[in-house]
Amino acid sequence: MKPMVNKSGFQGKRSVVRIQAWQCIGCGKVEAPQPCLGVCQDRKIELVGAEAYQDVLSELERAQQRIDALRMLLVRLTRAKPRKEGWSASWKQLQQQARMALDDDFRLS
Repeated sequence: MKPMVNKSGFQGKRSVVRIQAWQCIGCGKVEAPQPCLGVCQDRKIELVGAEAYQDVLSELERAQQRIDALRMLLVRLTRAKPRKEGWSASWKQLQQQARMALDDDFRLS
């Protein structure tokens, strides 16, 4: 499994173990028979459909893009050192960048 690390330090798993199974279209029962070695023990597990899992991964990626964009804005804000006569123009520029980041944020969601 390849870890996914981004600027915020989030670590997730990009790949997961997938199994092929069969689900009854009537009752919903799921089966994934495998050859038994005679030492098997059954345990309860929770399964998520591949499509639902992919939807969650896609949403996570969009959320991370929003976080990264807003983080970059904060970095610019903390590193800005306008000259005495440039405070007003710098502040207006940072406000404009914040509006753009928020607009992008709403557009992505």
